[in-house]
Amino acid sequence: MTNWYEPGEDIANWLRTASLCSAEVDCITAVMLKILDGKCKMPADEKQRMTALYAQAKSLQGKYLGAFYHQLIAQAHTSLTEALVTRIYEARVLAETQISRPVMKRFKARLRREGILSDQSDQTLAAR
Repeated sequence: MTNWYEPGEDIANWLRTASLCSAEVDCITAVMLKILDGKCKMPADEKQRMTALYAQAKSLQGKYLGAFYHQLIAQAHTSLTEALVTRIYEARVLAETQISRPVMKRFKARLRREGILSDQSDQTLAAR
């Protein structure tokens, strides 16, 4: 995964006006980890949009997830080895213990409501 998805203008514009809280920034980081460890069940186009959102939001301050997580993600975009996938998986599981399920569900619902993710994924995302 050496090429970052280039964010569309809609994602960049949304992020400029979204007023994300630090917990929502953590949600973006956690979803990026889940995409990289291969456990994300989102459709491919939504993974691309989340990757683009992460690329734009990675410099924002999260509540719990900071430099360690961003370094793992950066490494993955340089060279994603099996050993690194295992490290990312372990980091993602830890990250998900720090983000409550209701916070993640509200954030994903917000992304759907505000057009970042499609409504088609409602059932898939609700299951997580």
